Amino acid sequence: MRTLSIAATGMLAQQTNVDVISNNIANMNTTGFKRQRAEFQDLLYEQVVRPGSSTSAQTRSPTGIQIGSGVKTGAIYRIHEQGSSQQTDNQYDLAIQGHGYFQITMPDGSTGYTRDGSFGVSDQGELVNSDGFPVQPGITVPQNAVSVTVSKTGQVDVVLSGDPTPQTLGQIQLATFVNEGGLEAKGGNLFLETSASGAPIVGAPGDPGIGTLMQGFVEASNVNPVAEITALITAQRAYEMNSRVVKTADEMLATTSQLR
Repeated sequence: MRTLSIAATGMLAQQTNVDVISNNIANMNTTGFKRQRAEFQDLLYEQVVRPGSSTSAQTRSPTGIQIGSGVKTGAIYRIHEQGSSQQTDNQYDLAIQGHGYFQITMPDGSTGYTRDGSFGVSDQGELVNSDGFPVQPGITVPQNAVSVTVSKTGQVDVVLSGDPTPQTLGQIQLATFVNEGGLEAKGGNLFLETSASGAPIVGAPGDPGIGTLMQGFVEASNVNPVAEITALITAQRAYEMNSRVVKTADEMLATTSQLR
């Protein structure tokens, strides 16, 4: 009886589904978080009678007999839908409207990518993320800065004490990818480039295909709590139905074992 193993694959698949949904709900207040969705595929089929096989000298089987062996997790896809913008009034906070990722220099010298624009300045005046990793290209704010302004196109200007004329500190650049779903999630709101994502395409905010910046805002998570709770209920019911199949198969085996 293959029913037990088929139902077991269904329970494992729904367990994965619940894991993904619970991670979405846990990160519903995480800045720049993008929700995920589990996608499933059916497993191999036992070909008892192949479709199109001969049933006589003149006829063929129109459908055949194919018995499935269950389900598996095909992929966990990240949905890169724009999150809402939340005002913070912090002059170093930046939100991306449209495509693009901030570039962050990691401790090992590699580059991480993030939608989390919760930035601040280090003791050296460098523009850094919440973990203290510098933003690329490097922006250093002078100690006597009165105010910092970041334009929609990423130009960073500063007004110094005693000098009302703005001075340009640098230019923030964003990176885009052909396949954003191929980025590797590293944690800490950071992603890494992979062979599936393709090489980053770096440009200034506002360039063709690249979003613009909003100063004093951050991008909220794109998790919809109502949709996630609905999906959680659906996954729970699917798990219960698969467990019911296991119970039914057990009862059938018990009946068979009692035959005399």
